[in-house]
Formats: sequence, structure tokens, C-alpha cells
Amino acid sequence: MQHDTPDRDRRDFLKAGAAGACALALAGVLGTPGRVQAQSAEFGLIRRERSPWFRRHDRRHIECTLCPKRCRLAPGRRGACRVRENRAGEGYTMVYGNPSLVQIDPVERKPFYHVHPGTRALSVSTSGCPLECAFCEVWDMALVDPEEVHAYDLPPDEVVRQAQAMGARSVSYAFGEPVAFFEFMYDTARRARRAGLLNLVHTSAYIEREPLEQLAGTIDAVNVDLKSFDPAFYRDFCGGELESVLESLRLLSRAGVHIEITNLLIPTLNDDEDLIRQMARWIRDELGPDVPLHFARFYPLYKLANLPPTPVSTLSRARAIAMDEGLPFTYVAKVTGHEGENTFCPSCGEKVIERLGFVIEAVRMNSGACASCGARIGGLW
Repeated sequence: MQHDTPDRDRRDFLKAGAAGACALALAGVLGTPGRVQAQSAEFGLIRRERSPWFRRHDRRHIECTLCPKRCRLAPGRRGACRVRENRAGEGYTMVYGNPSLVQIDPVERKPFYHVHPGTRALSVSTSGCPLECAFCEVWDMALVDPEEVHAYDLPPDEVVRQAQAMGARSVSYAFGEPVAFFEFMYDTARRARRAGLLNLVHTSAYIEREPLEQLAGTIDAVNVDLKSFDPAFYRDFCGGELESVLESLRLLSRAGVHIEITNLLIPTLNDDEDLIRQMARWIRDELGPDVPLHFARFYPLYKLANLPPTPVSTLSRARAIAMDEGLPFTYVAKVTGHEGENTFCPSCGEKVIERLGFVIEAVRMNSGACASCGARIGGLW
């Protein structure tokens, strides 16, 4: 399978603007005087690495076994994700240790609302994604070839060292799609765990069972983008299958990984109230009532720039539906000051975590329990 070549306008944009903006964000982490060694991003930096997630299909082709697309690649071809290649009959990842984003943030930005509130996470991400969402917020990084972005030479040991130097509590594999840089993420996660850091993943969870089982043994928490509860939406606007994502969520739940879910509500496309209710019931019944659910606000961009932002009333209604269906930890994201940013005790109603955007204003909990009534609040505290 040969992936589509990005159009000329997008290529020119990347070279002229997006890469420079990315480099500025990176410099804020890697160029901190006196704490870590400064490093310059290089355009098209490539660190190839053999990948175990390929099998021979026939004399010329190999098949990628990492995601459900199972791309079959002739020599010199790359998969739909743009970053996995057949090189002389061997499967390679083209983004190992080549993050195009390195950034330290509050853990709430991931978003993780039930994981060590107020701590910081060092995020890393590369180019590449097995899906191609029409509403992708980071299309200029995720939906391009690795040769088209600025990247850093940052192998797993160095990621962990940077996280420690910056005082991070966790390493976060986020912003782009971690499935695309699975080998880099997995090796980093093993080292981070040995160093006493948490591993957090924000992902579309479009991944096959075997690699996900391997990953589940190294990570502490995952936020899954459940983009819709409509299979047709996944096919038409994401290029994927809903059932594969649901199966990933089931597996993660059985493995005991802390799960949070984000649903970006897009006006007229996936904001149907019946679908929201079905999704909330599925989460409650399959994963449990304590799973935090974040309804995020859509803003017009990429291929859906013609649509309006999500009305706040739609987000508020979605939150009310999910809570009515038995998900007490339902949040509204990307609307600073909304009541849905806060965490409430489902037993006594006390506001146990008070937020304003990514800022924690108050925590009224003792060892993972409500300070008022003692009810346990699910999460990593």
C-alpha cells in the first residue's frame, strides 16, 4: 500500500510555518539553560529502527501487524500511517527517537483529571497516524511524512533524562498518535517506569490486540479518543472502524489500566443525543461507572473548517445525559470556567477538585477519598 502524497499547499505551509512553530515549543524544553543540554531541531531528521511488528506476506510484500489496517507493503513503500516502511524486505519504523513535539504541560491538558492533579508531564510525539480524521487538530504533524517536519534526535534514555531534569511526574505520549511511534513509546515507557515516572498515553486506540497487550504492561493511564459511537462516522470521517477501538478499551479495562475517554462533539456530525446516550451506557456497562468522560469542544479546522464551534449548550446537555446514565465523572473540556471542569463526589456532592482551565485551585481529598464523606474516588492519586 502506498500512502497518499500531501498536496502542495500543505507541503509549503509545513516548510514555511508549522515546523518553525514546533521548533519554538521544543526549544522551551530542550534549551533550558543550566538544566538540560540545548539541541537544535533538524528538518527531516530520521532515525530508522527495525520493527518486530511486521510479518512476511509473500516473496515481495510484508504486512504490518501493528494496527487493524494491516498494510501490505512492497519494497520501498510505506503504510497508511506514513512512518512504517518496507526496506529491502524488512519492516522499519521511520520515527524512532525522532519526536517532532517535546513539551511539558500540566497533566490536566492531556486531559487526565484523575491522575495526580497539578503535576506536570513531559509529552513527546512524532509524525504519523494510522487514521486520517477530517477534524485532526494536529494534521500538520500527524498527517505528514517524517521528512516534512522538524524533529529532535531524542532516544528513549534521553526522554527519561529530560523528564527528570524538568521535574515531571510522568511521560506523556500525546498530541500526535502514539500508535504510529509504538516502538519508541514502548522502549521509553519501560525506561520511564524503571525511573519511577508514570506513563500516560492519549490515543485513538486504533491498534491490534497483541501490541496493545504488550503496551498495557508498561503504562499507567490512557485517555482514548472515542470519536463517535456511530460506525459510519468512523469510516467516513476517520478512515477506521469503531469496533476496533471498543475492543481496545475492553482490553485496557481488563488489564487494569486507568482509563479516561475524550469525545470531541462536532456539530451535526456526532452530536446526536441518542448516540451520546448509547455511548454513555456502553462505557458504564463495559468499562465501569467511574471512568472519566470528557466532552470536548470542536473548533473549525482542517477539512471541517466550514462547521461552527460546538455550542456550549450542546456540551452541557451531553454532560447531563452521560451523568444521567450513570457516569458521575463527566467533564466539559475546552470551555474555561464551565462547571463541568470540576470533580464532584458522587456520594455527597462535594466539589473535591476545583479547576479553572488547566489550573488546580483546590483539592478536597484525602488519599483518594472525598474529604467530606470518605467516599473513594477512582483514579491515580
